[in-house]
Amino acid sequence: MLLAIDLGNTNLTIGLYDGAELGPHWRLSTDASRMPDEYGLQLSSLLEHSHIEQHQLDGVVLSSVVPPLTSRMVEACLRYLSEDPLIISPDLKLGITIGYEDPYAVGADRIADAVAVQTYYSGPACIIDFGTATTFNALTKEGVYIGGAITAGLGLTSEALYAHTAKLSRVELKAPEKVIGTNTTLAMQSGLVLGYASMVSGMVERFKNEMGKETRVIATGGLVELIAPHVPVIEIRAPWLTLDGLRILWENNRK
Repeated sequence: MLLAIDLGNTNLTIGLYDGAELGPHWRLSTDASRMPDEYGLQLSSLLEHSHIEQHQLDGVVLSSVVPPLTSRMVEACLRYLSEDPLIISPDLKLGITIGYEDPYAVGADRIADAVAVQTYYSGPACIIDFGTATTFNALTKEGVYIGGAITAGLGLTSEALYAHTAKLSRVELKAPEKVIGTNTTLAMQSGLVLGYASMVSGMVERFKNEMGKETRVIATGGLVELIAPHVPVIEIRAPWLTLDGLRILWENNRK
């Protein structure tokens, strides 16, 4: 079995694969204060909960956009799972071409997303990942990752609105029934969720203007189920796309 770990700024996403089949999977919170022992105990606990013995693991694959935590997670895997993780980087056999000006500046999660899309759907594609930051990623028909766009995620946008205004409080992130809010909470939910959805639709239109109208739109990330229903141009929701990409990369680079 393969343990796939996606270490993001907000979420720690973990999945167990039996071949190509995703088994138990979890979306946890990232805690920058945790030490290797804490991450190791957490991983061991998840395996135990899934009735998986350490010796059943064939390997661990890791993508991280939090450099200070990467070494801690590697140490946790070595100490508690006796596995040295495959860390995602442009130096691996990717199955795609990185056409970014600086390939090493592309987030590991964005690479994994593009690899999964190329394998399952192919380009041209606009891949949207709703995380701490929302990324729009362009993959050509020839399998070249050419770049994209990055903006603040919905959670960050909501927190900024609360933090920098005197009279607006935190609200639950959910879509209201109507765009015109009849109280402050509904008005904020309308602007945050429906307004954000309109921004996504506008960006997709711009991507299609540059890449072609046949460009497929695929969305993933922790907030995909909240936003995607309000963005009709999103054709495919794949909440575990990054983990799928990690599995493919591990298969491509097995020794």
